[in-house]
Amino acid sequence: MAQKQTAGRDQLGDFAPKFAELNDDVLFGQVWSREKELKPRDRSMITVTTLITKGAFEQLPYHMQTAKKNGIIKEEIVEVITQLAFYVGWPNAWSAFNIAKKVWTD
Repeated sequence: MAQKQTAGRDQLGDFAPKFAELNDDVLFGQVWSREKELKPRDRSMITVTTLITKGAFEQLPYHMQTAKKNGIIKEEIVEVITQLAFYVGWPNAWSAFNIAKKVWTD
């Protein structure tokens, strides 16, 4: 089981306590812990792909680091972003590559 998520409470707990609770306990607690239904590696691939598609680049570094920890290798993330470029746009792919390059170069 993964480490308990506290980012919601750490960053938004005072300002938006219910959102922080849902983030930490429901999304990262209950949903991400359902490893029998969907492996963390697959959840990471889906999450990273969705964030790139939406252009949600602020959240992408954390999720790419998580994807790397969950077994996504450099060649796979490069292929995913290349595939997405044709469907979600070149600028989104370019931005995602800049983040992925930092994560998979470490």
